[in-house]
Amino acid sequence: MRFYIGLVHYPVYNKHYQKIASAITTFDLHDLSRLGRTYGAKGLFIITPLEDQQGLAERVVKHWREGYGAKYNPDRKEALGIVKISPSIEASIGDITAEEGEPPLLISTDASRHDRRSMTYSKGREIVHSEKVVFLIFGTAWGLAKEVIEQSDFILGPIEGQTGYNHLSVRAAAAIILDRLMGSYR
Repeated sequence: MRFYIGLVHYPVYNKHYQKIASAITTFDLHDLSRLGRTYGAKGLFIITPLEDQQGLAERVVKHWREGYGAKYNPDRKEALGIVKISPSIEASIGDITAEEGEPPLLISTDASRHDRRSMTYSKGREIVHSEKVVFLIFGTAWGLAKEVIEQSDFILGPIEGQTGYNHLSVRAAAAIILDRLMGSYR
């Protein structure tokens, strides 16, 4: 499979639907890299244009890849081995294109919007398991900005429970979505 994940910190919305750059959390780095490694992602792009946030991510990743953390927890070293720090979605797409020899299909996740590019998880699973290169992106804060959704080839719809409440952390949503798309059911 030629499957990549992106965690987008810009452009995303705050709760007032103003475009912002959200802060990187170390929990997201650890948990999403472990998810990506478990489900076979070739790379996890942490996307932010903010140099101080890139530096934070680089320090955390370096500690677990090369520092004391690499010896202390080899499993974490392996998971964080898929992390790439990127200034933009476009730069990430460029890196994937250089690696794969063709641009990826961009699949966005969204907890609220539905349009003609919305697809079911079974269709998403079919695409991810095909020969296509796929870049699945998750938004932080209150979700991906409209221009990201508009440039996407497909959009996965919201995760819906039984209550109508829909405000999962990106880590929880990513775990559910990756299991739906990549999980092995026996």
